[in-house]
Amino acid sequence: MELNQYLSMFIDESKEHLQAMNENLLKLEASPEDIGIVQVIFRSAHTLKGMSATMGYEDLALLTHEMENVLDLVRNYKLQMNPYIFDSVFRSVDALETMVHDIIAGGTGKADVTDIVISLKAIVSGEYEQGASGGSGTASAATSSGQGASPDRLDEFQYSVLLQSLEAGMNVFRIEVSLQTTCILKAARAYMVFDTLEQNGEVVKSIPPVEDIEKERFDRSFSLFVVSHSEGAALETALNKISEIESVKLQKLDSASLHQLASAPAGSQGASGSSGGKATVSAIGQISAASAVLEKPQGAAAAPAQQQNGTAPVANRTIRVDIERLDVLMNLFSELLIDRVRLEQLASEIRRNELTETVEHMARVSSDLQNIVLKLRMVPVDTVFNRFPRMIRDLAKSLDKKVDLVITGADTELDRTVIEEIGDPLVHLLRNAVDHGIETIADRIAAGKPETGTVQLRAFHSGNHVFIEIQEDGKGIDRDKVLKSAISKGVLSAEQAKGLPDEQVFQLLFASGFSTADKISDVSGRGVGLDVVKTKIESLGGHVQITSQLGVGTTFSVQLPLTLSIISAMLIKMGDEKYAIPLTSILETSIVQRSQIRLMHGSKVIEFRNHIIPLVSLSKLFDIPSYSEEKESETEIVVIRKGDKMAALMVDDLIGQQEIVLKSLGKYLTNLFAVSGATILGDGQVALILDTNALIK
Repeated sequence: MELNQYLSMFIDESKEHLQAMNENLLKLEASPEDIGIVQVIFRSAHTLKGMSATMGYEDLALLTHEMENVLDLVRNYKLQMNPYIFDSVFRSVDALETMVHDIIAGGTGKADVTDIVISLKAIVSGEYEQGASGGSGTASAATSSGQGASPDRLDEFQYSVLLQSLEAGMNVFRIEVSLQTTCILKAARAYMVFDTLEQNGEVVKSIPPVEDIEKERFDRSFSLFVVSHSEGAALETALNKISEIESVKLQKLDSASLHQLASAPAGSQGASGSSGGKATVSAIGQISAASAVLEKPQGAAAAPAQQQNGTAPVANRTIRVDIERLDVLMNLFSELLIDRVRLEQLASEIRRNELTETVEHMARVSSDLQNIVLKLRMVPVDTVFNRFPRMIRDLAKSLDKKVDLVITGADTELDRTVIEEIGDPLVHLLRNAVDHGIETIADRIAAGKPETGTVQLRAFHSGNHVFIEIQEDGKGIDRDKVLKSAISKGVLSAEQAKGLPDEQVFQLLFASGFSTADKISDVSGRGVGLDVVKTKIESLGGHVQITSQLGVGTTFSVQLPLTLSIISAMLIKMGDEKYAIPLTSILETSIVQRSQIRLMHGSKVIEFRNHIIPLVSLSKLFDIPSYSEEKESETEIVVIRKGDKMAALMVDDLIGQQEIVLKSLGKYLTNLFAVSGATILGDGQVALILDTNALIK
């Protein structure tokens, strides 16, 4: 027990030091002369080395020692940082993360770090200057290949799973998928292949491993070992329906062929065998390789396989709770809240001190309980965002571009189920922004822009939604080229294209197969993988919009539901009907005289704090016969906001603030304009909850 306690401390502190090293290395790359940053990185490496040596993790201690030697020369002004040294240190941190996650998964933390140690030693001795380019290229090539000595070999665990599946009457296939040469975002297509196979069975092993596929470290083809109840012809047909797939080769395996593939000595593949095996099931099963790697860096994918053997240690003082149990807890508490509101109303009518005091105490206790229940499910988006700076740095370097990633609102909280699934779409959108949005250095200078492009990633709450926006100052989207490309690909006809507003033109980028172009142009590639993004975001109950200005830049705005069942809202009255407006979207309430209302382009507006904002009539919007503000000399308004945009809603009366339970309207009432759900009030009445974001354009 004591060992587990120390191990838990080691894991927690190691993760903190590795994250700190990653962040500070990015800062140092921006300011290579800042020795203060080097000192911070050195201290993190030194502490990690000491902890690793104490716990007996020799490979970890060895690698951090060699890193420490390089950093020591830099901090003592005996060595200057350059791109080769940065790449070597970044590779070292990646290897350290892999080893730490192997320890979390119950492994020994051992890894072959010979190449990295040699490069670090060469930096210390100065020999790297003679052969840096060659050595780096070799190491890179080895990494990119994603292949070990025997990539097709099955480890003991994989062989056992496949053999047991055969004995249970299931089919086992080895499937080789080849992508078209014009495919740009290969990881997006690979994800669709994995998703299709997971719907028809289970992927047990991928070649190359799932981490390499997510990072596009493969040529045009990859292989999979799949268990399925379906026949081979059905799987082949399903896979061939995916766009940009050139060929699918399927081989049905029996026990004899499995035995041949498992003829390597048991355990010879070690951690790498695991990361290419059951890891695929856990990573793709959640969303895709991308989101799994974002939250659990390379090597972490081995965790599920290890844990099934019961050898995984306790990583920290937490317990795993099925998300469905939290859903049940939330629903039960929602019912309790409805009863609490009803009791408060009855107590105010009966007016007995004992009853009033008891209800007030119950209200205080249930409020505390409510906060805890809500916080159980809420996770800051920082858990996804914190991996993007490194990804953007590597992507910009590979494209020979200069890009600054500016993150704001990383502390914005989102429901855990959404957090787990949003990583992959954001990876695609960020890659799209850097690859196809931001121009090359030469093009930016020619356009009179700074040579460094800026990608802004921001998150913020608005109503009972969270918005995540990715904005870049690149070349923008040429609507004419989009329409021309869409017409040539049969996405829409020339007649349909006439008079189409910009918003709908840009939505064409999400059409499946839109960017399957024979020749890469300014437009082709702009939509690659975006059909995957749209499908995933819509499956979460959200939607994505594009705004763009040619030569200025493009913004992708992702709207996601909080998926909370309890929100704070302002109850309003409109004649005989009651509505609820989420408090998070309300800026202010006020009263306006009819003389203050003006007409602009046929629409009502008012002046609010030196801004002219639109005035929305809810009675006309929802066709409420029992109330009309036209008869009133003055009207109460609720000023709402969405980001930096505002509008005012005309209401009959303000009832007051209340905690309400968000209830779905079911399958029959879908896509209602400006309505996100309903709630049951204390008196048993049903009130619709307004989606204020739909009222602000």
